[in-house]
Amino acid sequence: MYRTQLCNEIRVAHIDQEVTLAGWVHRRRDHGNLIFIDLRDRYGLTQVVFDPDHKKDSHGLAESLRPEFVIQIKGRVRKRPEGMENKGLETGLVEVIVDEVTLLSQSKTPPFEIDQDKHVGEEVRLEYRYLDLRRERMKKNMILRHQVIHHIRNYMTDQGFIEVETPMLVKGTPEGSREYLVPSRLYHGNFYVLPQSPQQMKQLLMVAGFDKYFQIARCFRDEDQRGDRQPEFTQLDVEMSFVDQEDLLRINEQLMIELAEKFQPNKKILKKPFPRLEWHDAMNRFGSDKPDLRFDMELVDLGELVKDSEFKVFRTALESGGSVKALCVPNYAEKPRSYFETKLTDYVKDFGAKGLAYITFTAEGPKSPIIKFLGDELVEKIAKATGAKAGSVVFFAADEWTVVVESLGALRKRIAEEEGMIPSKLLAFCWTLHAPMFEVSKESGELGASHHPFTRPHHGHENIMVKEPLKALSESHDMVLNGCEVAGGSVRIHEREIQANVFKILGVSPEDTERRFGHMLRAFEFGAPPHGGIAWGLDRLVMIFANEPNIREVIAFPKDSKAKDLMFGAPSPMPEAQIREAGVQIIAE
Repeated sequence: MYRTQLCNEIRVAHIDQEVTLAGWVHRRRDHGNLIFIDLRDRYGLTQVVFDPDHKKDSHGLAESLRPEFVIQIKGRVRKRPEGMENKGLETGLVEVIVDEVTLLSQSKTPPFEIDQDKHVGEEVRLEYRYLDLRRERMKKNMILRHQVIHHIRNYMTDQGFIEVETPMLVKGTPEGSREYLVPSRLYHGNFYVLPQSPQQMKQLLMVAGFDKYFQIARCFRDEDQRGDRQPEFTQLDVEMSFVDQEDLLRINEQLMIELAEKFQPNKKILKKPFPRLEWHDAMNRFGSDKPDLRFDMELVDLGELVKDSEFKVFRTALESGGSVKALCVPNYAEKPRSYFETKLTDYVKDFGAKGLAYITFTAEGPKSPIIKFLGDELVEKIAKATGAKAGSVVFFAADEWTVVVESLGALRKRIAEEEGMIPSKLLAFCWTLHAPMFEVSKESGELGASHHPFTRPHHGHENIMVKEPLKALSESHDMVLNGCEVAGGSVRIHEREIQANVFKILGVSPEDTERRFGHMLRAFEFGAPPHGGIAWGLDRLVMIFANEPNIREVIAFPKDSKAKDLMFGAPSPMPEAQIREAGVQIIAE
């Protein structure tokens, strides 16, 4: 056997026992006569000692050992000398005096230190990911990820769900994000795609009678990268039949509370049961459909208050059907005016705002270039409406409603992060419900589904959907944690007629509907039960639980920020013969 114990198992009870350990040289300390090595495996560390007076040959080999060499040692467990204990280590009261050592594998000098949590550039870390994963931080993240998924599987099984694997090669049915294409060798000119999610397949499983389905599902989207986005990612996929929205919220909330209490014991869940916010309410109050509830600073609507003011920016926005809202930031008046008029103004312009008006409330009174257009009485009313006190700054946005809420919502989040307003030991969950059924794309100007085209209209909005699509709400539900959407789902459409209407509203012709979604519509003709579900972003959830800045830190082998695999060197060219065999022709740009 390579080992009789693991490197974290040696205890006082093992004193005077012969043991065999195997692992990596974590640290080596040469004290002249004695050589100490911290031997590491996945489970922990054990200090092993080479003494020339005990075994000269083993000591001689130990002189050549270097960090990350793989060795096997045999020896006897003994108590560490008085005053040399390490109570911060599981095995810190004992050590192993080495009789025999075998070199199993040498190592080149690693490009970064494994035994220390120093900053290392991400490109180097991803190129040598197999070394990066040896580091304590990454090891803990991978174990946490495993434990979370293991708990989920047990919970879902105990609740009567069964896990069903769905295929990776599916038909292309564009639902929003760009899909990865897979050419067919047997059917030239035809393609599979990698699934964006198992959405249609899990609904078809409901038609098939599997009324409680779940899957730890791999999903693929060919889209630009962000800190919480990867070309391939992992979902907890859930679907249930004969349920309404309340059933779906209850079972998912119960699971999330279990996970949070087990894996975040040092943090407090802000409120149980989770607050439920209507989508429009969340946008109006926090400027986001994934609001961070760990801190205050809600947006305040000033439309009625300022509609007759002489400030043209406010009046013009309201007369054109827009909105005027304010954000009051306490204890912010010491910031220089130049910071408001450059940094913050430039920031909100990224969200469509044309500018950023503000009033600074000081002990001497309010100060702002716009006060002369408002008058003292209106400024006083604004202070009362927003709760502004001496030291506060009130920011204003006046534009179309979407621009106003999104720009002030982003400003709210930025200021809270910069000023340290966000408690680190809180888990603020909430649900945002009933998002719009449809939205207009900012890029193309075309009407699209806000969630996906299989989302059911909110009760009573079936006719609104047909007559005024942009006013129709959906039976959707998104779970939010600390300002990050960690799960999203809906009650689904299960009637052919309603589903066909959605495709018609989206501008999909009857021919394209049959070509792309005919399989779904036909399935709904064979007794489709009412059903609904949700998909959790497991990478995002583990990222938050691990206090990591992006999901790459909780994925074993991620792509970089440009969707490249630096370790394998992918994507990479393929042999020309293989490309021809797949019926693909590459055209140079």
